[in-house]
Amino acid sequence: MPLRYDTISFLSDYGLTDEFVGVVHSVIRSIAPEVAVIDITHGIKPYDVRAGGLALARSASYLCPGVVVAVVDPVVGTARRAIAVEVGDGMSVLVGPDNGVLAAAVALCGGATRAVQITNPDYCLPGDSTTFDGRDIFGPAAAHLCLGVDLAELGPSIDPISLFPAMIPLTREDEGRLHGEVLWVDRYGNAQLNVDPDELAEFEEHVRLVFDDGSRTARRVSNFASVDKNEVGLVVDAYGLLAIVLDRRSAADELGLIAGSAVTIEAVDEDRMPGTVTPVNLGPRRT
Repeated sequence: MPLRYDTISFLSDYGLTDEFVGVVHSVIRSIAPEVAVIDITHGIKPYDVRAGGLALARSASYLCPGVVVAVVDPVVGTARRAIAVEVGDGMSVLVGPDNGVLAAAVALCGGATRAVQITNPDYCLPGDSTTFDGRDIFGPAAAHLCLGVDLAELGPSIDPISLFPAMIPLTREDEGRLHGEVLWVDRYGNAQLNVDPDELAEFEEHVRLVFDDGSRTARRVSNFASVDKNEVGLVVDAYGLLAIVLDRRSAADELGLIAGSAVTIEAVDEDRMPGTVTPVNLGPRRT
């Protein structure tokens, strides 16, 4: 018997200035009026597929079982596939463009058990538009899944291996240095790294953070309030990764960090006091 869902979790880069989010909500309600729609966020930077995928991955473990709609779709209307991916043997279905925005969340949920390309016009809105698939394809497909339409009815099966992969950078170790990257800066200015706390097992409490244009000594702490006034902290954030933080100030602003910034973690020189900023001069080496 096909599963029925009572919740749709919705993420996009639509923002809240235009009517896009409200229109998708209304389309879903017109098809499945008893279904609750939960907005994860619509503040993803326009066209930033990686940021959308990371936000969805951070949220995945905490979302109510049901259908997830994630739309960050810079090539809407092209040959890229519209897909629905089942995870957990039907516990949830993720709906969106096949451009990597769903991939990390699918992996965190144990991988796909089934996947289809959404092509059946019976479960889409009629019309010739090719620029608003959230309204015309993804929202309607999600609503119909909630009503008990089987995944296979949406379109032909596709091999999960063929799905576009996630775009998540990996750390790299080199001569005692750990090379990482800022994944995300939250509204408080905390800069989440792609670094698992276990990767710092061989380091002391104080470490040196090297950026493109300087460096800073940081101390590993358990909470924001433990960071002294003139100190940089490394804390395990709510998602289990290391984040560069200041106490009640924006670490990203003060250190010049954005998503994608390279950060190298290395041991602190004994002669360098914690908190010292050291410029890094780029250019040819003089002999």
